[in-house]
Amino acid sequence: MDPESELVFDFPPFLRLYKSGHVERLIGTDVVPAGVDPATGVASKDVVIDPQTGLSARLYIRCSSSESGKRKLPVLVYYHGGAFVIESAFSPTYNVFLNNLVARVDIVVVSVEYRRAPEHPLPAAYDDSYAALNWVASHAGGSGGPEAWLAERGDFRRVFLAGDSAGANIAHNVLVRTRTDALPNAVPITGLALIHAYFWGKEPVGSEPTDPMFRQWLETTWGFVCGWSLGIDDPRVDPFGDPAILKALPCRRVLVSVTGKDWFRDRGKAYYEKLQESGWEGEAELLETEDEEHVYFLSNPNCDKAAVELDRLASFFTRD
Repeated sequence: MDPESELVFDFPPFLRLYKSGHVERLIGTDVVPAGVDPATGVASKDVVIDPQTGLSARLYIRCSSSESGKRKLPVLVYYHGGAFVIESAFSPTYNVFLNNLVARVDIVVVSVEYRRAPEHPLPAAYDDSYAALNWVASHAGGSGGPEAWLAERGDFRRVFLAGDSAGANIAHNVLVRTRTDALPNAVPITGLALIHAYFWGKEPVGSEPTDPMFRQWLETTWGFVCGWSLGIDDPRVDPFGDPAILKALPCRRVLVSVTGKDWFRDRGKAYYEKLQESGWEGEAELLETEDEEHVYFLSNPNCDKAAVELDRLASFFTRD
């Protein structure tokens, strides 16, 4: 059989991997340029962080807030979702979402373009995402830095991490890594927002599906994105095995968002509950949205529930 047509791994609805190594992405491939969004008054631009790996980011700020000399703004480092294999910081989906978020809350956003599996299996996305946060922190402490929106406008006493789905998993793991790999200028992380986070494990939690074939499929796809190097009990996908991980979470506030028709709902709620039970000394809050699918606010950004989601995030990023 022709290696170009011989299928090695089928990961619906996201991609197909062929024996030749060719990856056919089925969705989440569109990109849009940065610029000024006239509907929201939000400006964006793209920056290259590491030319060797291709690590880059799209930054967002209100046009009215981009001038130097004004008050400092909270900094949000955002990690997009997409099962670790699709989507982009430059996609129309995340461009709309983050334009709408910044229109609601006066912050600087750094949306990270990390390397994706299967071409770059995990932990590549984790490493890129930490490197992006490290680059952000390098702008603190009067040390300047190449990016004026950060160096001149960023308040590095208020730095947040957030992401949706696989991006929420990344945000959690990047935060955990800062305990052992300190950020430049001793920049602290104020808060973590986990939106419909991708966590899983060997044993069902709450009302998760118990069908062995379903659970095996999720375990197999996890193996695929990490190049078959990590098991489903690895703490990067199952953070509940070691209570010390949550107890030592290095931030002051955590927001967990879950939705009613999401397979990952009970893992998200368990994260919130176990965090509180762990002895962690911060403040945790839970946002539950009923009767909606996983990351519904991306596919239906103008619905009333998406507006509530954005408002809750805006409050989380600006509350003292």
